[in-house]
Amino acid sequence: MVQERPLPIFQASSPQVTADEGLTIYEDMVLGRYFEDKCAELYQRGKVKGFVHLYNGQEAVCSGVVKAMRSDDYVCSTYRDHVHALSAGVPARAVMAELFGKETGCSKGRGGSMHMFSKEHNMLGGFAFIGEGIPVALGAAFQSRYRRDAMGDASADQVTAAFFGDGTTNNGQFFECLNMAALWKLPILFVVENNKWAIGMSHERAASQPEIYKKASVFGMPGYEVDGMDVLAVRAAAKTAVERARAGEGPTLLECLTYRYRGHSVADPDELRPSEEKQFWRDRDPIKQFEAYLIEQDLANDSDLKAIRDKITNVVEDSLTFAEESPDPDPADLRKYIFAED
Repeated sequence: MVQERPLPIFQASSPQVTADEGLTIYEDMVLGRYFEDKCAELYQRGKVKGFVHLYNGQEAVCSGVVKAMRSDDYVCSTYRDHVHALSAGVPARAVMAELFGKETGCSKGRGGSMHMFSKEHNMLGGFAFIGEGIPVALGAAFQSRYRRDAMGDASADQVTAAFFGDGTTNNGQFFECLNMAALWKLPILFVVENNKWAIGMSHERAASQPEIYKKASVFGMPGYEVDGMDVLAVRAAAKTAVERARAGEGPTLLECLTYRYRGHSVADPDELRPSEEKQFWRDRDPIKQFEAYLIEQDLANDSDLKAIRDKITNVVEDSLTFAEESPDPDPADLRKYIFAED
């Protein structure tokens, strides 16, 4: 049996987008999907090694949140971080090269799949241990507030988005950081990507209060449950949260109900989740839903969408060629990047 919570959820007065906004969001979602499909293929071919955790199915969450933010805002991820990096503006070439462990990767080949980082794009990193990135995101939000209020920097109004999964919300860092963020009114969005499963543990069996957004009330902050397969619903909720944060009104908790289409990692045979549950969520594919919306609202036609898909296919193939042709890190630089340099 597929047991699901009802899906409704954040109601926005005007969730519509312009044609340009819609096509930008669509391109971002397709880039995430196609990039991850290519990663799966490369892993199976032995080209990409180590742990690889893919994002297929969750694209509406990342695109909905990040594309509601500014390019100078901050993004902090988990070990499922490729797509967050792409949405934050890290070039596909740099992300693919990092997966290959090349010097041209966004983390200079030192991070690999789980540790995407880019100072230039305010991508604060992917983190292998659950909850590890939340305090880092909190620190970024604190420095924005400190620079503005204590140092008088009026331009320091950046907002930080911390992405993490449902399993993380049973860990101490989650509660501690929500408390501090609310206490100091920090400009941060806590984005729970509730894909129902923490590796092989069903969220419904792991949490005494499975409705995560309700935990926000304990700290006196707004908490919203959002349809994480609807990019416009996510975007509307994120825009409201970003506006609050930038205005100095403090943090927001967004629980986005979503689903990963692949196993926990590429190596996971994915035998624990019931097939009817998988089909239920595949029928609500966020990209197909958004395609239908764009066409129904006369914001795009089939040829527009195909042109974007063709463009992204070329972008992904180009990133692969770039990664394969890029140099490996020089063994002489083994100790480089360990400490800050002048």
